[in-house]
Amino acid sequence: MLSSENGDLVDAVVPFMGESITDGTLATFLKKPGDSVQVDEPIAQVETDKVTIDVVSPEAGVIQKFVVKEGDTVTPVTKVAVISKGEARVTHIAPSEDQSGKDTSQTPPPPPKIEIEERAPKVDTSTKEKPKVPSAVLPKTSASEPQLPPKERERRVPMPRLRKRVATRLKDSQNTFAMLTTFNEVDMTNLMKLRSDSKDAFLEKHGVKLGLMSGFVKAAAIGLQNQPIINAVIDGDDIIYRDYIDISIAVGTSKGLVVPVVRNADTMGFADVEKEINKLACKANDGTISIDEMAGGTFTISNGGVYGSLMSTPIINPPQSAILGMHSIVNRPMVVDGLVIPRPMMYLALTYDHRLIDGREAVFFLRRIKDVVEDPRRLLLDI
Repeated sequence: MLSSENGDLVDAVVPFMGESITDGTLATFLKKPGDSVQVDEPIAQVETDKVTIDVVSPEAGVIQKFVVKEGDTVTPVTKVAVISKGEARVTHIAPSEDQSGKDTSQTPPPPPKIEIEERAPKVDTSTKEKPKVPSAVLPKTSASEPQLPPKERERRVPMPRLRKRVATRLKDSQNTFAMLTTFNEVDMTNLMKLRSDSKDAFLEKHGVKLGLMSGFVKAAAIGLQNQPIINAVIDGDDIIYRDYIDISIAVGTSKGLVVPVVRNADTMGFADVEKEINKLACKANDGTISIDEMAGGTFTISNGGVYGSLMSTPIINPPQSAILGMHSIVNRPMVVDGLVIPRPMMYLALTYDHRLIDGREAVFFLRRIKDVVEDPRRLLLDI
């Protein structure tokens, strides 16, 4: 944390946010003027396009004042608060509020001056400006764009920066990629039985629960090795082939969607994948995930099934070229060895960039995932 010192006063400033982030919004103050703080104790939070960053106190002391307001745009090294070292009493508040308090007696005079200044040019050109006054009001009452009266049970709040960033990236994805989605369905019987039979021993040895996501991550890693074009990306007139597999896992949080990355997933075992997913998911929900932990993914898996989604068409996470959508598991009648029996089935959806990936590669990739999930022994035998 950078700080500038002046005697017993130090400045709490916005920390470095990451190479790809230049500014953020001062979302909320965690303290108020007069509160005591410890070294590195968070006093405010800055919301960026990707993560929420804490502004911490560089010294133990008392907050003298805040020099920015909630909702202000801030950049790295922007001064947020002034803190006095040691025990100090504070009887004033932020400068913006002090000035408003001091100028209360002078508040009435300024409006008339502003009105006079604004009206002066209108008086000089009154004969020419009068016809334009009604035209400026017309859009508010235009029949083509009616202005609805405000409703009592409505609230207007600023859109969070994370939501703005997600909206921008998704719209850019639609505008850039030639997206096409192919579907398949997978019988979850064997993978669910594997988890059921091994969950207790797995938890006892590795200290983490065995979920279904690790099976899909491993299956996707094998599929990407067999179809490397799906792990590639277009860069101008070139195609970049990646010889590593970093799989992004979409995690829904209260503040929006984030996609932490499981790196080198092809070299990890089930336990390593589960531990990494669990760690990243906890960080995402706590708002402590770093930008580096969300950068550089080569392929994304999104599990809408945890929310009950039966089928969807996921949208590509730029700059990747494909995304796998998992969905809810539903018992459906299936024909197995000539008999109609209930089976736990899941629909899978693969959205891919058709500029780079042909339908043949996409279908082969999705079929490979289906084969591995339906028969996890393939992972052991590498077949």
